[in-house]
Amino acid sequence: MSRLKRTLFLQALLQPLTAIVLGLLVGAVLIAAIGGSVAETYAEMWKGAFGNSFFAASTLARATPIILIGLGVSLAFRAGVFNLGAEGQMVLGALSAALVALHAPGPAALKLLLALLSGMLVGGLWSAFAGWLDTRFRMNLLITTLLFNYIAVLFAGYMVSFPFKEKGGSGGAQTAMIASDVWLPKLLSGSTLHVGFAVAALAAMLLALFLRYTVKGYEIRMLGSNPLFAAYGGVRRGRVMLLSMITSGAFAGLAGTFEVLGTQYRYIDNMLSSPGFAWSGIMAALIAGSNPIGTAITAILLAALQTGGMGVERNTEIPLEISNIIQAALILFVSAKITFTFIRRRKARDADGNAV
Repeated sequence: MSRLKRTLFLQALLQPLTAIVLGLLVGAVLIAAIGGSVAETYAEMWKGAFGNSFFAASTLARATPIILIGLGVSLAFRAGVFNLGAEGQMVLGALSAALVALHAPGPAALKLLLALLSGMLVGGLWSAFAGWLDTRFRMNLLITTLLFNYIAVLFAGYMVSFPFKEKGGSGGAQTAMIASDVWLPKLLSGSTLHVGFAVAALAAMLLALFLRYTVKGYEIRMLGSNPLFAAYGGVRRGRVMLLSMITSGAFAGLAGTFEVLGTQYRYIDNMLSSPGFAWSGIMAALIAGSNPIGTAITAILLAALQTGGMGVERNTEIPLEISNIIQAALILFVSAKITFTFIRRRKARDADGNAV
């Protein structure tokens, strides 16, 4: 049993690390092509991501929403559904958390608890609505979740531009500042790293245990790997799919809530869309093959690429876009892997004479 656990852990590490290494090799070729020093550039990237405690804390803080979104997306992927609406779920969760933290009555601890719950609830309900449209009207989940992002982002932008805009502030589209006693505590004084990172790491471990050792986790895995066999075994697709979507959206809502309560202390228009947290989370889930532990590790590596890229731009002539190119290369490798797997399965079905 212990050997099996070690094997699973190594598999969770091997896939994202291989993709990262291949992406770095592509980046090395590009750096050399524009006349830069590969060793110097990657040394600066390392320093920018983990060079000292402040930079390391910034990397882990940036990884926090990516981990949570990646976990939610990986759960949906395990159930065989594509939740591409993490951005909208995160935005609405963040907005509701900010409004609850500002306007809910009661002591600070109660406001904090209500803000966390409201962020998860709103994110989960927004995701479940797309799932309901799929089960009720057979509307393509891939399309609806993607389009719901635009509705959520524009709605949140309107809310903080007019009804809930800060009175007498800087004039930007943002809510008022949340009282400091409702902020999430810091893990490292003077840094942006808050307790949300510890929660995200714990969530990754709990989700891995849930998928592997619980009946509902088994049903989710069965539904994702073989829907026909799952239906034959009595798994109700609609119910399991909705549960997966609600949980996936709740993870995204929590990611937005942590950004409000732990980093920005208010909701600012486009504060979650511009950094690309949602797409980084989806990328982390894809690279890790929807393995929760692997997703968390990949999220940290992607965050390191992003913060390290800023260090490269500060200290060398290499532009920030080099880290974006490396991430794009990772997507290409993941896409190639998915395509290869699809072709291999198709050939196997053809060999069995079951192809349509």
